[in-house]
Formats: sequence, structure tokens, C-alpha cells
Amino acid sequence: MSVPKNHDDSATPPAAMLLMLCVYVCFTFLDTSSKYLVLAGVSALIVAWARFIVHVLLVGVFLRGWREPSRFRANNLPAHILRGCLLFGSTMFNILALRTLQLAETTSIYFFGPMVITALAGPLLGEWAGWRRWLAILTGFVGVLIITRPGVGVFGMGHLFALGSILSNSFYVIMTRRMSSTETSESLILFSALAPAVLLLPMLPFSLSLPQDGWHWVILLMLGVFGAGGHWLLVQAYRLATTTALAPYPYSQMIWMIISGWLIFHQFPDRWTLLGATIIVASGLYIIHREHRLRLRNSASLDTEAEGFGKKTLICPQSMA
Repeated sequence: MSVPKNHDDSATPPAAMLLMLCVYVCFTFLDTSSKYLVLAGVSALIVAWARFIVHVLLVGVFLRGWREPSRFRANNLPAHILRGCLLFGSTMFNILALRTLQLAETTSIYFFGPMVITALAGPLLGEWAGWRRWLAILTGFVGVLIITRPGVGVFGMGHLFALGSILSNSFYVIMTRRMSSTETSESLILFSALAPAVLLLPMLPFSLSLPQDGWHWVILLMLGVFGAGGHWLLVQAYRLATTTALAPYPYSQMIWMIISGWLIFHQFPDRWTLLGATIIVASGLYIIHREHRLRLRNSASLDTEAEGFGKKTLICPQSMA
């Protein structure tokens, strides 16, 4: 008698694929709106704070925090604050990078983030990568070097901000993984935005460059809608499909970013950015493929052990008779 398989190789539901595409359309709107506002003279601090405070309000409304406040209880408040600061750092660095870099250029560099997380997961989480994944990480870094081209007059502060955003977000993701076993999902969602929103309050009086017209105010308020809406759609997608099945879809954002940059800012990435982005995306997809194969191999090994144990339980009573 065979043991049922633990892994699911069924096709990804079309609804999950559609949701993932909508997720990265929302995130493209978020970055495009942020770039539009900072180029219009709005302070990066104001842009970041609006994104966080609207996120907090939407979380409170849609998760009905007033009915079950215990769902939002923080077991480790200092860790929540540190995690929120890391998300704030990632957001601020990203906004500052968008001020000088093209949307597609910033996104291409940001795609190196999962490889940084893979590298840091070894010393920080004990999840060590094999030599094949390390080779993919180094290949992805070559893609970053092609985009930034340090030493040839192209590398600037925008690239530094983009790399700072990657590093800050990588530590944010690692902290999320460590805290997920002791904190509720609701508390992680709330405090990731609440902590930076509160910490930014003392700085707001010194950020005098507010939106100058009603249209800019509308865009400012929509930042939180795009951010919170994208994360909500992401949760719905993961309810329908596995993490492995949905892992490649973040790279679809490159398409939306190129279209948005061309339509809104009349910018199109040069051949070096496209080449570097291709290398980074290929490296990231290889890491996803490799992790999927390792997961299937481990699952098959467990299935074999379980089947062997089942046979022993049938044979042993007969031998004892």
C-alpha cells in the first residue's frame, strides 16, 4: 500500500495567477506614484509616512481590530519596532532611488534581493545554500554590476539607495521569518506599518514640502491603498496556490515597470539595464527551480521512509507469530 504524496504538483489555478499579476500591477502603481510625487517636489518623508499611515488605517478597518484586539497583541514589541524600522529604511531608500533612477532600473536591482536573502539565511537562520545556488547568487551580482557599472561614470547615489533598500528589506524578510513562529499574522501586518508611522511623526513638522494641488493629495492617499491592496491580494493568491508555484510571478513586475516608465516618464531602459535585468531574473528563476527540486527530493525521501515503515508494521506481527 503506497503512502500519499505530501507535495502537490497540480497546475496553478488561473485565479491565483491573475491575482499575482494584479499584485504587481498594484506595486507598480505604488512605485510610479512615489516617483511622480518626489519629482513634483513632495518630501520623501511625507510620501513614506502617507504610505504607512493609510496602510495602518486600512488594516484596522478590514481586519476589524476593534472587535478582536488580542489578534494584534505584540509578544515582542522591540522586535516589532526594529522590523518596522527596517521596512521604513527599505521604503525610504527605494523612494530616494526612484528620484534619480528609472523605474525599470530600480526594479532590476531590487530583483537581486531574494539572492541576498538566500545568502544571509545561512548565518542568520541556519538555512545554508549549496554551491549551485551560490553560483546563481554570484551570477546575479554580475547582473547588478552590469546595471550600475561602477567606475565608468554611471554609478551614483541612486544606485547606492537601491542597494540600501535591498539590504534593509532582506533583514526585514529574515526578521519576519524568525518572528512568524511567535507573533500573529495580524500583529506582523499592523506593526510593520504602525512602527514607522509613529516614529516618523516627530520629523513631519520639518518636512514642509507638501503636495501643492488636489491631484497630488489624491495620489498621496492612494499610496497606502496600492500598498495595502497589493499585500491583501498577495495573501489571497497564496491561499489558492503554493509558494513554489507563485515564486516566479514577482518578475512580471519588470514588464509593468517598463510600460509605466515609458508612459508616465517617457523613459525606456538602455541595453545594459536590460542585459543586467535578464541575468538577475535568470539567476533568480534558477534559485527558485533549485529550491523546488530540493523540496520535492526531500518530500520523496520522507514518502519512501514512511512507506518502508508501513511495510515493517505489516511484516513484524507475522514474524512474531
